[in-house]
Amino acid sequence: MKPLNVLIISLLCAAMAFTVPASAGPADIAVVSSSLDPSVLMKGDTGTLTVTIQNTGAETVAIRSARLYGSGVVPLSEPYPSVGEIGTGNSKTFTFSVRADGGEGTFYPTFVLDFRDGGGSLRYPVPIQVVDTPLSASVIQKPDAFAESRTADITVRVGNPRPNAASGVQVIPQGSGFTVTPTGGFIGALAPDASGTVTFNLTPTAETDVTFQVVWRNGINTHTADLVLPVAFGEDKKQADPVITNVEVTPIAGGYRIVGDVMNAGLESARSVIISPGAPATAIDPFRVYVVGTLDPDDISSFEVTFRADANTTEIPVVVEYRDNDGNRYTASTPIGLGGMTAAPIEGSEDGGFPVAGLLVVVLVALGVAGAIYYSWKRA
Repeated sequence: MKPLNVLIISLLCAAMAFTVPASAGPADIAVVSSSLDPSVLMKGDTGTLTVTIQNTGAETVAIRSARLYGSGVVPLSEPYPSVGEIGTGNSKTFTFSVRADGGEGTFYPTFVLDFRDGGGSLRYPVPIQVVDTPLSASVIQKPDAFAESRTADITVRVGNPRPNAASGVQVIPQGSGFTVTPTGGFIGALAPDASGTVTFNLTPTAETDVTFQVVWRNGINTHTADLVLPVAFGEDKKQADPVITNVEVTPIAGGYRIVGDVMNAGLESARSVIISPGAPATAIDPFRVYVVGTLDPDDISSFEVTFRADANTTEIPVVVEYRDNDGNRYTASTPIGLGGMTAAPIEGSEDGGFPVAGLLVVVLVALGVAGAIYYSWKRA
């Protein structure tokens, strides 16, 4: 054989020895990890899928392209048209944007590596879970009944029944016919099976519905859930309840006097308590209004009011006015019968006659003068 032919054959053999391992190396490429952010999607969510491969063999492997395809969870990003070579022991990461277009369940989009030089391809199904369960919300504290312009504490609890964490959790009250502070409550991140609470001070001005909107993020995806709280006015079982007892009515000159006790039979304090006679009575001195002040639960205080009423009036209301801890004003009225009594006449003669008090003064002066004259005469 000619020396030139020997040289050519030797070069071809060397070239084949150098390139064959690259085309024969797909068996040494393995998917070592895959991850999804967020780890569990909801329908319509967008996530980021990361797949990492490693060359576990002893030779360099040439990869032509990498791509992802599937249904239920579909890729949004373009494939990798050119990957290149991966040396022994080295790894490479591929990132794809995906969207959950199907329903609930576990889907398996396929990750595909195409090797160069006729080396075939590697296919790896990546499991992705889709769960549509939202966060849950409930009212764990509210008054037995609401009252107009009366502030009430409302506590909302938000729980995470999902298999993955939720971030940026907040609660925002929405609606009309009320004022609320704060205007929104921030809870933050909630791990699976965890919960958080937020308290609002709600002051309704009308019967209405308050919607507590729960807002949170699953990865970069924003979701909401609504909790509706009906606000209907009724009697608060804990509010102050002033009760008038031990009442006595007596006639006085030109009117009547009522004395009695007022007791707070409620479970909250009554503040700035004042008592006065109501129409058709007309308050007169000396006790037009009686100021009691604060009545704590089960406290009792005496009072006295004076008033004038027409001769045909048989009963009048005694009005108790008070405020709650928020400054809201309330009134309570108790009817008091006059018992057929007639007011005593004002001292003095009628039809412009000489006043009795003046007559008594004249008599006393006259007696004093007479006594002085008699005493002087007796000494003389």
